[in-house]
Amino acid sequence: MATPTVFAQVMSLGHREAFRRCVQRYGGDARVKGFTCHDQWLAMAFAQLTYRESLRDVEAALAARTDLLYQMGFRSRMRRSTLADANEQRDWRIYADWAQTLIRRCRALYANDPFGVELDQTVYAFDATIIDLCLNLFPWARFRPTKAAVKLHTLLDLRGSIPTFLALTKGAEHDLFGLDLLTIEPGAIYVMDRGYFDFWRLNRLAQRGAFFVTRSKRHLLSYVVRSHPVDRTTGLRCDQEIRLRGYLTKDNYPNSLRRIRFYDTEQARSLIFLTNQFTLPAFQIAELYRQRWKIELFFRWIKQHLRIRTFVGHSENAVRIQVWSAISSYLLVAILKKTLNLEASLHEILQVISVTPFE
Repeated sequence: MATPTVFAQVMSLGHREAFRRCVQRYGGDARVKGFTCHDQWLAMAFAQLTYRESLRDVEAALAARTDLLYQMGFRSRMRRSTLADANEQRDWRIYADWAQTLIRRCRALYANDPFGVELDQTVYAFDATIIDLCLNLFPWARFRPTKAAVKLHTLLDLRGSIPTFLALTKGAEHDLFGLDLLTIEPGAIYVMDRGYFDFWRLNRLAQRGAFFVTRSKRHLLSYVVRSHPVDRTTGLRCDQEIRLRGYLTKDNYPNSLRRIRFYDTEQARSLIFLTNQFTLPAFQIAELYRQRWKIELFFRWIKQHLRIRTFVGHSENAVRIQVWSAISSYLLVAILKKTLNLEASLHEILQVISVTPFE
């Protein structure tokens, strides 16, 4: 029996039966005779893992080793026009559900990883990033008069930096609406920047049994209920319980809040945090917010090392399929790292895969 190629070994980490269920859920292979959804996924994953910039590039690379395509998992030959049609017509939710399947596996593998703060609770960072597009090619995604863009809303589990929720919207949509898409997990802590400073939504999150940590805006109308002593050598300046007294804010958030002021010596600036978590030490709250930068690193990583800046299709459906394929490829590399207990970084693993897919 022939030894499977590197690409086939990586793809085998995603269970074929689980993918088949995703396809059946949306009738993806109905009336399909040749190029199946699985072949489409393999082609899109190959493009991500080997840095292919266009459909022609993918077709040429696979055509160079037609003798290995069957071993790599392909059951029909990949043609540029066939893949383009599949990206335009097949339901993008197949690949979104497939990514969710891989997310569940990743979270189980990374569940015990430390993330800088000793907590038993699940801690999430929530944010959004803009993916720029060409307005002439993507008129459906108009963002500004001369620019098009889509926005990727991401909920990142800080243990292992695994995305647990993703949603793709048009770039003009405000970050706040991403919060409305979340399924809130009671007991979890959600860390967000000032883009999500909305007391009505924060109150709804608190009512569902979750906690939040966010930055406060200047000139917030409030009064102090009580103050707690702090260790100023740690950078803390105050730890207070406050109540809002603004005309609208006191109705949108009628309960007490905790306000923590922290002086960041590295950046020489003062930061004010608001949270509904009253039991954790004040310094730990400040540290939780510092860990939020992992989501910025995640956005930077996928933009630098995956194909979500150059798109091989111009319709909204094709863009969604490519983004979900990129996320699924990231998750497969993360599963590979954990399964084999590799010390290399995800980027180093991806580099090895990119130059050895046929070996």
